[in-house]
Amino acid sequence: MSNLSVAQKALEQGKGILRLAPTWVPRSFCVPGRRIKLHPDDYYVLGGVRGGIDERWLSSTTPAKNGPLTSENEGLSFIIVDDERVLLKDAIAELGAEIIGDRLWNEYQSWPMYSKFFDNMGPLPHHIHHDDIQAAKIGQLGKPEAYYFPPQLNNHGGDFPYTFFGIAPGTTKEQIKECLMNFTKGDNKITMFSQAFPLVPGTGWDVPPGMLHAPGSMCTYEPQKASDVFAMYQSLVNEAIIPEELLWNGTPPDQIGNYDQLMEVIDWELNTNPNLLETRFMAPKPVKPVAEMEAEGYIENWICYRSEAFSAKELTILPNQTVTIKDSAAYGIIMMQGHGTMGVWNIETPALIRYGQLTNDEFFITEKVAIEGVTITNHSSNDPIVMLKHFGPNNPDLIIE
Repeated sequence: MSNLSVAQKALEQGKGILRLAPTWVPRSFCVPGRRIKLHPDDYYVLGGVRGGIDERWLSSTTPAKNGPLTSENEGLSFIIVDDERVLLKDAIAELGAEIIGDRLWNEYQSWPMYSKFFDNMGPLPHHIHHDDIQAAKIGQLGKPEAYYFPPQLNNHGGDFPYTFFGIAPGTTKEQIKECLMNFTKGDNKITMFSQAFPLVPGTGWDVPPGMLHAPGSMCTYEPQKASDVFAMYQSLVNEAIIPEELLWNGTPPDQIGNYDQLMEVIDWELNTNPNLLETRFMAPKPVKPVAEMEAEGYIENWICYRSEAFSAKELTILPNQTVTIKDSAAYGIIMMQGHGTMGVWNIETPALIRYGQLTNDEFFITEKVAIEGVTITNHSSNDPIVMLKHFGPNNPDLIIE
């Protein structure tokens, strides 16, 4: 059966709601925080050389860039239909607007975002994602991203639940350039020129391209633009040396060794903004008055709302309730809590997942169905259903602040 026929079959079987298989991604430079429900025996199932699995990618049509050992289709989501499967990427390429709608298809001819769970035991190095102009130099797209810290996955905060953001006001460009030039001399001490904020479950942060950041050790839900471009600007973190090749990751080959090129990637005004808490922090925002939603059997909050490249909501269906939720755009969902039904599907939140096991916790809702409304029933008399919903660019329902 061709990809088109499998994709069409999936669309018809799910009546516009596509069931996705879990997508696990290892990182050789990370230590898993063990909070993404993978079985304890499976965090290193791909072998020590690949590193531990500390990411689950969601609604992804973006391949992971994980070095020469990257496996085929790593980072890509599969649609499941009976005993067959097709890449979400291929299904969208074949069916286009039938899945993501005319607006996104006409502009992008693809699904231009993905989300992930990032689950590291310790902090990451201070690093940066390139904007479209800088990323274009190596044939990639820029990468804005956002963070949300789901309470369901953060019973413990890991080794360092604080994230460094930006560059402390008063820092000079010469000081940062000197840190980069000292990258191979041990600890280059770049976080001396930054500021850290404690991470609070149920809140999040917006991270535009060009902004230095050292993510802390909470398990993080990360909607982001469909790109995997980055460069590490900190040489030592948690007593682990960062390879110099990661400093030059994202740099055009003919510019490797040019520290001025590394400085160009930094959006200086963005990084030195003294009001990062005001401009980048995101507390949940109800989509409409809470009392009105509760009377209808649900609560829905915007959780990522500062970027035009993507947005995200947290939807809670109260116990013993059936609701129909309407949105103006296609989106992916991941279950965080509870069980019930959504359209023709049973939905459930697994406590433990084996590598390669299928689940009923991740789906993709086509634009047509999103507009018509998705009917969700919570069968529990006590436990709410909670799901996270990730949308593509310029969500018509979102007003950017």
